[in-house]
Amino acid sequence: MGSTADKAAGLANEAIGKAKQGIGSAVGSDRLEAEGAAQEIKGDAQKSVGDAKDAIKKSANTVADAINKNL
Repeated sequence: MGSTADKAAGLANEAIGKAKQGIGSAVGSDRLEAEGAAQEIKGDAQKSVGDAKDAIKKSANTVADAINKNL
């Protein structure tokens, strides 16, 4: 998955997780609240992966540009 897809999936999981937590709280379901919290954490991790991929790509491009400049 590319960085944009990771970030999008992460945002979706965070939103769904927050919704599950809210619904779980409203209906008194500890299980649904816990699932929501776990899904929100998963979404945050996915966004972090996307950010890391972007940083690696940017660094690689910077190195490649410096090498090409010296050639």
